[in-house]
Parts: sequence; structure tokens; C-alpha cells
Amino acid sequence: QVQLVESGGGLVQAGGSLRLSCAASGRTFSDYVMGWFRQAPGKEREVVAAISRSGFITDYVDSVKGRVTISRDNTKNTVYLQMNSLKPEDTAVYYCAATLLDWGPRIRQRFEPAYWGQGTQVTVSS
Repeated sequence: QVQLVESGGGLVQAGGSLRLSCAASGRTFSDYVMGWFRQAPGKEREVVAAISRSGFITDYVDSVKGRVTISRDNTKNTVYLQMNSLKPEDTAVYYCAATLLDWGPRIRQRFEPAYWGQGTQVTVSS
């Protein structure tokens, strides 16, 4: 079992920044490929970013490339999502997730979470 707890969401103006954190407890954190999902009202949940077990490889959905950085600290059992130049269309509930799938091609499309966090709201005002 892995427990995931997100923090860092909030209300920010367009162009601003937020850093989300996801603290994990339970099984060995470095066993998991980690990802951040988001779900906006009326839309399907999508994978925003994923990071390999080591943290050396990352992948992003096109809409956030250049603005968002996923990172992890395996000594702190935490994964982060640094979001800059935020846009109103980034407004969503953001979830972190853990998967035991191996990293590889199309990881975002293949990402099947074994565990989810409870979500944190990000609201970007125009």
C-alpha cells in the first residue's frame, strides 16, 4: 500500500506560479513511476506529466511543455510539479498517482495508477 497526499494548490492569477507536492508513505517510493493528472470540470482526467523511478526521465503533455516541471526526491518520498506561466485553462483538480508499470514509450498513455492522492484544486484567474 502507498498513501499519497498532495499539497500546494490554490488560487493564482494568470501568469503566476504554483508548486504542488505529493508526499508518499508506505511501500518503497522509488519502486514507482509517478505522475500528475488533472481533471477540469466537464473534462476527462488527463496525465499532465510523468517521471521515471530515478527521476532522470520525464514526459509532458504538449499543453504544458515549457511551463511545467515534474521532479522527485526519493530521499524525501516526494514528487513535485512546478507550474509557471499559468493559464486559466490550467484550472483543474490535480492528482498525483503511482504506477508499477515500467517506464517506456507512451508512458502517459499507458499510465495505470495503482494509487491516487486525494487531489488539490488549482484555480487560475484571468
